[in-house]
Parts: sequence; C-alpha cells; structure tokens
Amino acid sequence: MKKVLGFTLLELMIVVAVIAILAVLAIGQYGKQVRKSRRAEAKQAISTVAMAQEKYRMNNAAYGTCDQVFAPGSCASYNASLNAYTITVTNNTAVRYTITATPKTVDQLKDSCGAFVSDTVSGVSTKTPTTTGCWQ
Repeated sequence: MKKVLGFTLLELMIVVAVIAILAVLAIGQYGKQVRKSRRAEAKQAISTVAMAQEKYRMNNAAYGTCDQVFAPGSCASYNASLNAYTITVTNNTAVRYTITATPKTVDQLKDSCGAFVSDTVSGVSTKTPTTTGCWQ
C-alpha cells in the first residue's frame, strides 16, 4: 500500500480556524490600543488650552472663550490640527472655565473614556471621566 504524504482537508480547516480566531483577538486589541494612544491628544490639547487660559487671564478680567485664548488664531484652526478630538471652552468667568475634548472620529467614539472634561474653578481642576486609566 502506498503511503500518502500531506495534510487532510480537516487538518487544514482546523489550522485556518485557529488563525482566524487569533486574528480576531489581535485586531480587537490593536483597535483598543490605538484608541488609548489617541487619548494622549485629548489630554495634551486640554493642557494647551489651560495654559492659554492662564496666559489670557493674566491680562484680562476673566477667562476667555476658545477663540480669545488662541488670538490671533482661532479655535477652529486649532481643532483642525487635532486628529481625534474637538476642543470647546465653556463656563468662562472671572474664576472658572471648562475645557471639553469630544471625540470626533467614529473609532474614537468607541473608546470607553468618551469625552474628557477639565473644570477649573479658582485654580482647582476637576477632571472627568474618573474611570481608571483614562487620565493616566
């Protein structure tokens, strides 16, 4: 009897199934890590706007709007330079301002942290979300 060398169709299908399962797991984790890395953009943008707010407040009676703190530029041009988030400034008074970084890409909307908010009152910032890992 002649011995046939090679693989059976069943063995090949098992290998393909195992590779497919590993690929699905790897792609899911890759997407999660990409979203996590994009969070750095939101945190950096909030920090940049907060510094601009403090500079603006030194020369004015109140904190400014997003357009005011980026003068002579604009908030729209700053937001255009960001890839995954949009920055807005609200509640700007003499002692308070709120900076919000909202995801602007469909993929980033899937991130568990969602929008980042820094609410500063009299120099004390409260940051949300408070979920572990979002601001670290």
